[in-house]
Amino acid sequence: MRQYLDFLRHILEHGTRKDDRTHTGTLSTFGYQMRFPLEEGFPLLTTKKVHLKSIIHELLWFISGDTNIRYLVLHDVKIWTDWPFAKFRSSSEYRGETIDEFARKIREDELFARRHGDLGPVYGRQWRAFEGKDGRLVDQLGNVVREIRENPDSRRLIVCSWNPPLIGDMALPPCHTLFQFYVSEGRLSCQLYQRSADAFLGVPFNIASYALLTLMVAHVTGLRPGDFVHTFGDCHIYLNHLDQIREQLSREPRPLPILKILRSVQRLEDFRFEDFELTGYDPHPAIKGKVAV
Repeated sequence: MRQYLDFLRHILEHGTRKDDRTHTGTLSTFGYQMRFPLEEGFPLLTTKKVHLKSIIHELLWFISGDTNIRYLVLHDVKIWTDWPFAKFRSSSEYRGETIDEFARKIREDELFARRHGDLGPVYGRQWRAFEGKDGRLVDQLGNVVREIRENPDSRRLIVCSWNPPLIGDMALPPCHTLFQFYVSEGRLSCQLYQRSADAFLGVPFNIASYALLTLMVAHVTGLRPGDFVHTFGDCHIYLNHLDQIREQLSREPRPLPILKILRSVQRLEDFRFEDFELTGYDPHPAIKGKVAV
């Protein structure tokens, strides 16, 4: 994963100080690209431990079209809880609950989860039920998988999460906004355009998530994995992550693990968490950092 470390160095060397929505402050630069050949190993960061369980469950959640955090909370995945909790704190029902108490209510009370756990029309909704002209819903991901099978040379193998009329209804406008598949010589590649990239906390998850999605789509379409190409707009390091970044850059990358799909699956919707096996993952210890909400 030297590609990722080079990405961090690029921001440190070329970034400029900018304010941001959270008022945390960032070092920011615009425009960058990384490429990961998936046949060389699964691009899960080794200079700090990354929680693959959260990545798999989040991706299965996206693929299902769900937008409520209850599925994630039930599987002990916390990466989306901050946003609905922040909204809950401003509601008339808030009684001083901590975020852990909020998550417990989401887990145990389905009605509470319906009221306070939904994120609005975020990724899953846009992937599976993009609302277009006259309210017509489009299953972008399903259409793309079908097109890969039937017309693999298409230049329209695109899924877009940026739906301008609905941005204001989303807890967080999509950071990873558009991805495109490409088929050549029996290999499936994917390129992601990410408008906004939290280099320390978000990007390692995004790399692994879209690499995994590429492996899954390749599996159900009978193709071999090609490259994952990660293209960025605003690349930034939050100022409260600088020490963590320097610690990570002091570590030597280790060999990439292998991710295996354990059974034959015909449809993306049929994948389960137990279908994936990661071997050979020997990362450096985790490094904690606070998410900017």
